[in-house]
Amino acid sequence: MEPRKIDTAHQSLEVISSRNMSEWMMQHHVSLAITTYQAGKLLLVGVKSDGRLSVFERTFDRCMGLWSNGQTIWMSSRFQLWRIENMLDPDSTQGEFDRLYAPQLGYTTGDIDIHDICVDGDERPVFICTLFNCISTIDERYSFRPIWRPSFISKLAAEDRCHLNGMTIEDGIPAYVTACSCSDVVDGWRDRRESGGVMIDVRSNEVIADGFSMPHSPRCYRDQLYLLDSGNGFFGLVDIQSGKFEPITFCPGYARGLSFVGKYALIGLSRPRHSEQSFQGLPLDSQLQRHGTGPRCGVLVVDLDSGNVVHWIRIDGGVIDELYDVVALPRTSRPRAIGFKTDEIQHSVWVHQDGKTESWSAMPK
Repeated sequence: MEPRKIDTAHQSLEVISSRNMSEWMMQHHVSLAITTYQAGKLLLVGVKSDGRLSVFERTFDRCMGLWSNGQTIWMSSRFQLWRIENMLDPDSTQGEFDRLYAPQLGYTTGDIDIHDICVDGDERPVFICTLFNCISTIDERYSFRPIWRPSFISKLAAEDRCHLNGMTIEDGIPAYVTACSCSDVVDGWRDRRESGGVMIDVRSNEVIADGFSMPHSPRCYRDQLYLLDSGNGFFGLVDIQSGKFEPITFCPGYARGLSFVGKYALIGLSRPRHSEQSFQGLPLDSQLQRHGTGPRCGVLVVDLDSGNVVHWIRIDGGVIDELYDVVALPRTSRPRAIGFKTDEIQHSVWVHQDGKTESWSAMPK
């Protein structure tokens, strides 16, 4: 398949895709939201009217965790948790864009290193507070409200002891989480990066699978439990009863971020920084050599039935090497967003009345 260059706001950012990536997105009426904490960018990937990919970006400092149902996006940044809303009515557009996302509510959490975000059965955001080794939720007064921590963590402390990072919801409540080790000392997880990773059942507080290298992004989907064994380079299934991990696909990069569209998985890939101790000496290095390739930054589309990579996006150019999360935006063709770097946000006003949304550009006279 011949790659296609995609126009973006960054002149030095080069985004290429497999030949039929945009057709696949149009067929499934889906767009993508991607975070990169390295560059501090929220990327919205859709399809233009001419069939080419559209990449729209906005700046949020150290943005990481994402959750979305297409209408609402929850996203973490360096010291805040944002609720970002689509301001367009159903079936309405603004030019070629059918989603216009605007930050509507921000919770100031402090730099607690929020990783995965979910929304529970009460429509409440719950998130992994990695610095404090716990699952938390928002609080109207305080930085966060802890609601669970692993049994091996002896107390709440700002020490990132086990590098709790991934979480999935089942039946409206947090069900499974991933951690890079079972350490109970400050920064102890780094000593067990190669094989100390675990998956924990939140409801029983028991480790149900272990032996992973830097696991991420557990996801319950269609009665299966999926996982990225990032440090080993594999996407696969976890048997809840036996704890056995069954690889589905090799990922040519450090895998973080997992979402689903029908029978397909969307997997985020990063080129790991070997200057960063977290990425040094992982089994992924030898796996990449064995497969005759180097690490990539981008997104894979994997057929769950065959395990084959059927489509892909690659990000090159040196501006972005690492992604954290990727989510599918259902019923969305071409999204855009309003951020804080321009004065657009202060001049945009929306009011809902008589069953529809009206908007104004409140420019000074």
